[in-house]
Amino acid sequence: MAQGCALSTTFTTGIMGPSQLLQRGSSAAVAPSMASPSQSQKWNLSRNVVAVMAPPQPQQRSPASTGSVKHAMTVTEKILAKASDKERLSPGENVWVNVDTLMTHDVCGPGTIGIFKREFGEDAKVWDREKIILIPDHYIFTADERANRNVDILRDFAKEQNIKYFYDITDKSDFKANPDYKGVCHVALAQEGHCRPGEVLFGTDSHTCNAGAFGQFATGIGNTDAGFIFGTGKLLVKVPPTLRFRLEGEMPPYLLAKDLILQIIGEISVSGATYKAMEFCGSAVDAMTMEDRMTICNMIVEAGGKNGVVAADKVTFQYLEGKTTVPYEPVYSDDSASYLEEYVFDVSKLEPLVAKPHSPDNRDTARACKDVKIDRVYIGSCTGGKTEDFMAAAKILAASGDSVKVPTFLVPATQKVWLDLYTLKVPGTDKTPAEIFAAAGCDTPTSPSCGACLGGPRDTYARLNEPKVCVSTTNRNFPGRMGHKEGQIYLASPFTAAASALTGYVTDPRDFL
Repeated sequence: MAQGCALSTTFTTGIMGPSQLLQRGSSAAVAPSMASPSQSQKWNLSRNVVAVMAPPQPQQRSPASTGSVKHAMTVTEKILAKASDKERLSPGENVWVNVDTLMTHDVCGPGTIGIFKREFGEDAKVWDREKIILIPDHYIFTADERANRNVDILRDFAKEQNIKYFYDITDKSDFKANPDYKGVCHVALAQEGHCRPGEVLFGTDSHTCNAGAFGQFATGIGNTDAGFIFGTGKLLVKVPPTLRFRLEGEMPPYLLAKDLILQIIGEISVSGATYKAMEFCGSAVDAMTMEDRMTICNMIVEAGGKNGVVAADKVTFQYLEGKTTVPYEPVYSDDSASYLEEYVFDVSKLEPLVAKPHSPDNRDTARACKDVKIDRVYIGSCTGGKTEDFMAAAKILAASGDSVKVPTFLVPATQKVWLDLYTLKVPGTDKTPAEIFAAAGCDTPTSPSCGACLGGPRDTYARLNEPKVCVSTTNRNFPGRMGHKEGQIYLASPFTAAASALTGYVTDPRDFL
């Protein structure tokens, strides 16, 4: 350190968090269990620089003689810098970013369209008809006239503006008769190649952050912002600071990505990442599939996060093969980038979790809730309705060989997921997930949509119309979220959901693995 500087430091001893699983500290902090023996003592304490002060010094050299100093940035800062034509950005700056993709659906689309026409004119044209995605998915399979009208408004606007990507549904009696219809927007965006590293994606849905799994900046916005993007292709964004989450170690066979994000939300609370980027890295993340990473990024908004992001790698590139012809340019955090805080988890020491009513951060272990009697199980949504989610649930049911004790509802996220349930074999068996679900007495997989995750009209499939207790693979458990205000929702992984279906109680999946 330069002579004459006063340094103030704080030291955090030990490791904080349940079962000594978490270390909070500076970006240099390393979990003792992961350091080499020679480093263990060195890294036993986490060192945070709080302030560095130095007296004013006379200018010794002209600026030209000092050379250039690189400004280290996180992946989020780099994406926003590129999108705003800036060489560098820092948290707190407000910049106009150029939008690569805007998505809206049947719930928010009509409002967005109304604002666009009001502000830009009835005959105005959108800034780019190939960068807007209209995707009905929320309130689709219902007799509700207003819900149906929302889809009509999307259809009329798509025709008027010649929108290239409108995933329409006209025959709701048989979703398979609608080749353009996809299902849940966030999963469909990934499957259709609209999620690309290094890009900026906005959507009128809070779980748009799901796409951060592809190494892009993706976040939810309101109708007003979306209407402005319709007309300009730009949005004013405040650069968020970044929290880094290092997930290290090997995933036990009884854990899923849902358990990890519930652990993180329980650790930092539903407001712990308010308007912050949540960056995920570490050996456990490196080993994840794209669907695992989507589950993690999907629920960062339940911690208040602005966006979640996983750096693109060979897993990302392999997933995108054959899905898009649009060139993309991944970016990566600099080694010396600054993070507001860093959290380190040893995933090998975690256990299956649930989020008890009525908040996603009301974390507890599944085994601690074994006396909670349940009325039903729901497997679906953008968080827990992907192919691998159903594969996991089927694995538990197949290992048991028993029948479910409570109604178990299956809502595939997209048409592709629905097809996978009838064509793919569950590893270790010669059966498809659909065959295993049928043998266990589950409901037949229904039409792909958001289903009862958001409650919806009263005739929505599997909606909580009575004050029942439900174990669900969805993302929120606030009062009334799935319908009835007195319903109780336990958020869980597909493993835990399937195990609970077999017993009629909240159940640790290790009982069947």
